[in-house]
Amino acid sequence: MSPVKDPAVAERKADELTGGNAFAVHNFLEVEHVEPDYAVFRLRIRPESKNPFGFVHGGLLAGMADNAAGYAAHSDGRTYVTQASHMNYLRNQAEGVIRACGRVLHRGRTVCLVRVDILGEGSTLLATGEISYFCVDAPALERRMEQSEQTGQAI
Repeated sequence: MSPVKDPAVAERKADELTGGNAFAVHNFLEVEHVEPDYAVFRLRIRPESKNPFGFVHGGLLAGMADNAAGYAAHSDGRTYVTQASHMNYLRNQAEGVIRACGRVLHRGRTVCLVRVDILGEGSTLLATGEISYFCVDAPALERRMEQSEQTGQAI
């Protein structure tokens, strides 16, 4: 199946993902924009977002990056799982709004590579990285998940 670059497909896939994205809901991450090969997530910094030093927790930044990059990858309508990620944390922010912007750099038959930038107030670069995703056969993955739930064994 070749990648699709249709805004309607990107929006449908984003709606589908958002319905089951408890992590994003729990961490107050909001989908701001999705189009083919590009997605933006927004976080209005809250007390729950912060580490003991009063800045946004690095794990939350990584999770935010994975969400934005993942939605960019999924925008072709296929199903992906995170394969690898690397983040460089450059600065941080204590208040206001931050955004994670994911853009597909490469989309192959089985692997999608996405660059993600986390931007703070005034478009200050807070973190940057690359996340790769593996394209999976959705029906096969669903069967394995059901088997895992029934047996209690890992996928």
